[in-house]
Amino acid sequence: MLSVLRQIVQEVNEAQNLSEVLSIIVQRVSATMGVEACSVYLADRQQERYLLAASVGFLEGVDGKVHIHFSEGLVGLVGEREEPINLSDAPNHPRYRYFPETGEERYQAFLGVPIIHQRKLVGILVVQQRQPRRFDEGEVAFLVTISAQLAGIVVHAQTAGLISDESTDNYVGTTLHGVAVSAGVAIGTAVVVLATDLDAVPDREIEDVEKEIQALEQALRLTRADIERLKLRLDKTLLPEEQNLFDAYLSILDSPSIKQDIITLIQEGHWAPWALRKIIKRQVHKFESMEDLYLRERASDLLDLGRRVLGNLQTENHPVQAYPKNTILVGDEVSASALAEVPQGHLRGVVSAKGSANAHVAILARAMGIPAVMGVTGLPAHKLESKQIIVDGYNGEVFTSPSTGMIADFCRLAEEEKELYAGLDELRELPAQTPDGIRVSLYVNAGLVADIRPALQAGAEGVGLYRTEVPFMIRDRFPGEEEQYLIYRQLLESFAPKSVTIRTLDVGGDKSLPYFPVQEDNPYLGWRGIRITLDHPEIFLVQLRAMLRASAGLKNLRVLFPMISSISEIEEALRLLRQAHREVMDEGYDARFPETGVMIEVPSAVYQAAEMIKRVDFLSVGSNDLTQYLLAVDRNNAHVANIYDSLHPAVIYALKMVVEAARGQNKRVSICGEMAGEPVCVLILLGLGFDMLSMNAHCIPRVKWIIRNFTLESAEMLVAEVMQMHHARDIRQHLEKALDGAGLGALVRAGR
Repeated sequence: MLSVLRQIVQEVNEAQNLSEVLSIIVQRVSATMGVEACSVYLADRQQERYLLAASVGFLEGVDGKVHIHFSEGLVGLVGEREEPINLSDAPNHPRYRYFPETGEERYQAFLGVPIIHQRKLVGILVVQQRQPRRFDEGEVAFLVTISAQLAGIVVHAQTAGLISDESTDNYVGTTLHGVAVSAGVAIGTAVVVLATDLDAVPDREIEDVEKEIQALEQALRLTRADIERLKLRLDKTLLPEEQNLFDAYLSILDSPSIKQDIITLIQEGHWAPWALRKIIKRQVHKFESMEDLYLRERASDLLDLGRRVLGNLQTENHPVQAYPKNTILVGDEVSASALAEVPQGHLRGVVSAKGSANAHVAILARAMGIPAVMGVTGLPAHKLESKQIIVDGYNGEVFTSPSTGMIADFCRLAEEEKELYAGLDELRELPAQTPDGIRVSLYVNAGLVADIRPALQAGAEGVGLYRTEVPFMIRDRFPGEEEQYLIYRQLLESFAPKSVTIRTLDVGGDKSLPYFPVQEDNPYLGWRGIRITLDHPEIFLVQLRAMLRASAGLKNLRVLFPMISSISEIEEALRLLRQAHREVMDEGYDARFPETGVMIEVPSAVYQAAEMIKRVDFLSVGSNDLTQYLLAVDRNNAHVANIYDSLHPAVIYALKMVVEAARGQNKRVSICGEMAGEPVCVLILLGLGFDMLSMNAHCIPRVKWIIRNFTLESAEMLVAEVMQMHHARDIRQHLEKALDGAGLGALVRAGR
């Protein structure tokens, strides 16, 4: 059965559209099980009916013409029960309904199984036979297995297939889902990133080896010039720290091993373009097979460079790409250099089938303030050229061929956000203070030097979380003490005298260093955060020294330790911080010993928060990881991401415990992560008593409006009400209703 299943899956993956996928399924299942009829019905939730999408054994031409209401017939019964229905004499079942156009009256035996993807019924798979009999247990198990294995493929093909070549202009409102990597809403014209096809390069006999090598070296020089040009184009948009991403490209070009491997193949008699293809694809395969997420993302950089070198090797003239003023880049794999090709001021959004928040293009999009959605399931990139699309960088959604009404809705959302930010100058100098006089500090999360400017413009009162891993991730080695010192000094000086909380190196889990790979079966429960730096004091002390030296004379540094799960980790981290402080003081630096804090991210820290706060100056809740660990949900895993919700009652109870622990010692408690910037969550955080909220800069105006419009008393009342609720959805609806009642509903609808 397994070999048959693999063959079916392989054929389905090679299909060009949804119709072909379903045709393969019914034909192969019918042949494998030896039945006379097989059919697939797809669920249409808007019309509450099933559509006969593909069949064998029915009358010719019936596919696409038979509709069955959700409550009708045996097909409807399978959907209602969401379990197999196995009948030897189907026509005598009380739910049987005969559809004369199918010609199925001759079939007695019936076996139907639901096709379910992530708890959602997407269709019904049915086999039928003339001879009355019950299908045996093995046959039922096979059909259930086929259904379970093919559910995701059907959904993927259904999403991509809805936009066919014939119906692109007519199909309205298809929603594609991906990962939100850069916030914002964009409406614009799709420009598809077309890459030179390395796979299509043939091999040819060559007569002059030296000429081929010279052509390769010339192509490498031209490519280097291209990258330098792109880097220069963004010189005024990006700060030096972000421009290092293009240096990573240049370092790949300078790799002597790659160049030499290509030359070796040329010397063996192969054509330069083919030799380039061979080596690039070999390296890409190595990177793609790695478990480390960051290293896998580097495969796309290699491919992009390989295509650029190939383009410079080829003599054909390529048409110049036109970019409209409202360009949204779309592609199977949008690269950082493709983003840089767009003329300044023309780029509105980025949509990519591949990639994640760690991709270079995602980092650049955030630095440039461009909405971006990556990892888009079923993205039919080649069919979207010049089409109007909408990018929702808050919720990770892309709307293709949107209706007039949908465009109007998103234009309204965009205008609401513009109005929100139009009031920024007025809000900037106003405190985040409730009508009854309670002050809440609003700080910003940062990871790049480019985050400084928007944070100051938004009126941030300081940096609540500076992620030091970003400068580590975009290099090909550990940054030295002086390199780190320069970064931290610029950050601390930019905000002085406002406080800056710098988190010590927090890698592992989904944040990996290409030069320090950690291979683990379960990285989220493995060697990460403070565990790595305590095991490597030579790395930790260099970072701590750089922080302390950078704070000399400024006195606005706060140090935050991540992924703390025990008291002993705090004690060891503080010991090393004191050692680093003695060293820099002995060297003559006027560095005050900084305030220290612990990140509350794991359940053990929640339960020991009362003891932990006795040893440090403040607590800071990492809401993303805390939610993930409390609910045992990897929010980057599509199978369970729908379970992830920071308004789960267990999360709220945990937050209450942490606040009470800090209050018991009369010390401050803050929260960073998505929760701090989400309007409905702000009501809970205010009512629980958090002193400080740290968020992305674009969230500050919305959060400030909420705080200035809700009294502490009303927020505390909301907390008391939701603490009696048992479902996150009920809590969210209750809080949204409260925002609507206060006239602040637009803050939710404008994107979370």
